[in-house]
Amino acid sequence: MRKLSMALLAGVALVGCGGPEVAEQKTQSWEEFRASAINDEGDVYVVNGDEAVQGLENLRSYYDNFVANGDVGATEGGLAVYYIGSDIKYSATQARNLTYCISSSTFGTRYSTMVSAMNSATAAWEATANVNFIHSSSYDSNCTASQTGVFFDVRMVSGQSYLARAFFPNSSRSGRNVLVDSSSFGSISPWTLTGVLRHELGHVLGFRHEHTRSTASGCYEDANWRGLTTYDRYSVMHYPQCNGLQTGDLVLTSSDKTGARALYP
Repeated sequence: MRKLSMALLAGVALVGCGGPEVAEQKTQSWEEFRASAINDEGDVYVVNGDEAVQGLENLRSYYDNFVANGDVGATEGGLAVYYIGSDIKYSATQARNLTYCISSSTFGTRYSTMVSAMNSATAAWEATANVNFIHSSSYDSNCTASQTGVFFDVRMVSGQSYLARAFFPNSSRSGRNVLVDSSSFGSISPWTLTGVLRHELGHVLGFRHEHTRSTASGCYEDANWRGLTTYDRYSVMHYPQCNGLQTGDLVLTSSDKTGARALYP
């Protein structure tokens, strides 16, 4: 989830967030795109505010396929799943076994707060779709990107331009991390830590940013999605600074719930 600050609204892949028409925006060069991508830990690059791309080769492929061609996408849609020829989602079995650890060493005194927020955020998705997140606390003392005992890890970082960032279902184990910046524990009103995690877990399940569905959002990203419902400017997956309508915390709307059930019935 991108931090709410004017300096960050012009970040990578949110090309021309201040302008209403994507077609009038200048396409970034590869050099500009690479320079603006956040080189996160290891060989991971963060694009679109909070989405992880593994490796420079994949970053170049992302640019060639979804930035350089200047696609402007559709103007309608709703909760949308990541789509590359087919939906990027979990099998029914894997969706029921999304195990994770929460790093007790990186969160320190904030560990219990993080556990509670994850419990609440995962419960929101579990209540509406056939998915099951399992906190494997026995791995919390050794919760790293190489911990193979869990499907993904949750760790704290500091000094990042995002509040938190996540991954998509097709990521390899080293890239399956939910990284939460320490600033998420400060004053981020009207959002809460739980709300930010609801958004990030949407990505974990395969959902794209809602605002990439509309050219009027000023935050078009690419055409790599398939619509599941009608466009929803209140969606938990919609950045409010991208012509969104939600003024409170990030919560699942009825449209979000309909889309989630459609993907994971």
